[in-house]
Amino acid sequence: MSAALIQPEGVLGDALEDLCTELFATLRRSDQRRRGMDYIQGLLSTRGRKSIRNMAALKGSSTGQSLHHFICSSTWDWIPVRRALAEYLVRLAPPQAHVVRLLTIPKVGRHSVGVSRYFSVDEGQALNAQRAVGVWGVSDTVTAPLNWRLYLPQVWIKDGLRRNQASIPYEAEPETLGDCALTACRESLAAWGLPPQPVVVDIEESDPVATVRGLRALGFPALARVHGELPLTVHDPALTGHGSHQLTAPEIMQAARAQFRPMARFETVSGSLPAVRRTALVAAVGVREPGAGPGGAPLSLVGVGGPGRRGPAELWLTDHPQPAAAVLRFSDCARRVDRDFDEVTSQVGIRDYVGRSYSGWHRHTTLASAAHTVSVLAAAAASQARQAS
Repeated sequence: MSAALIQPEGVLGDALEDLCTELFATLRRSDQRRRGMDYIQGLLSTRGRKSIRNMAALKGSSTGQSLHHFICSSTWDWIPVRRALAEYLVRLAPPQAHVVRLLTIPKVGRHSVGVSRYFSVDEGQALNAQRAVGVWGVSDTVTAPLNWRLYLPQVWIKDGLRRNQASIPYEAEPETLGDCALTACRESLAAWGLPPQPVVVDIEESDPVATVRGLRALGFPALARVHGELPLTVHDPALTGHGSHQLTAPEIMQAARAQFRPMARFETVSGSLPAVRRTALVAAVGVREPGAGPGGAPLSLVGVGGPGRRGPAELWLTDHPQPAAAVLRFSDCARRVDRDFDEVTSQVGIRDYVGRSYSGWHRHTTLASAAHTVSVLAAAAASQARQAS
């Protein structure tokens, strides 16, 4: 059963009260703390779309106006709440890795903050949507979103009217999705002093070299998924004769085809089943970014395929000292995040905010992250209780 289907009674109610006590300690007013708990409870309990109207229907019509004000018009700062969530998880379920994931929120109109048209490679068509980057903590038993950064296209940054209507902060500047991902990590992992666990990034539009370099500067080992024809320079004694000129990542893996070796990996296929042990064919090649010179920081290009494949299904760039083992271990963290996003985060309404303001969007996603955390912690506690009985 998906964790999001558990109702907020019993063990879920205990997890809700325990977490909210810590999350809302920075809110000075008791009515704000109460509204915060009401909102999270509404995200967990309401069936269908998690609109404020639908959530208020569970508690009476008078609740709707106060919840709307709490999300859209109040002045409480969401950053301390997110930090409290991260610190709570570090104590309760210490992350073994962090995952940076892209969130896409399809929209019909053009007024929701950050919405724009772009071509989705996965969907094979143009979409009208908001996009955001989420930073997740992944422990042995729990995954949870810790921070969100809304991607703001140039049209939103440069259009003064739209910017004012959405109350976009004055310091916001144009950035790429890769910049957005690094800033989200800087705002949370680095600024909050979280343990320097590996960071897994799989965002197609980001530059893997810049991602690894940026995370290294923050003090975090990085694994960045490689999409497309990334140019690199071979720096590996096992591939003599290939280091005099640039090659694309697929070309390097083709040159290294004799180096692939079988290794065991564990893949998560379902939240209700243990990870499955499978055999993968893996090769790691020492590389540098083009123009880095002899003193450039060492990187590894890792190819991962399965028996019978003619080429690797995945390419990763990493600065981890054990590149092949790290990719096999931590890439499964990204799959776990994708699974829990579908089974839990979507179910608690992460995409359901219909307001137009920048601050309202951030407050909603913060409380949806808390609802996700309550749900997965309760599910983990219930699983442990069943195993103990």
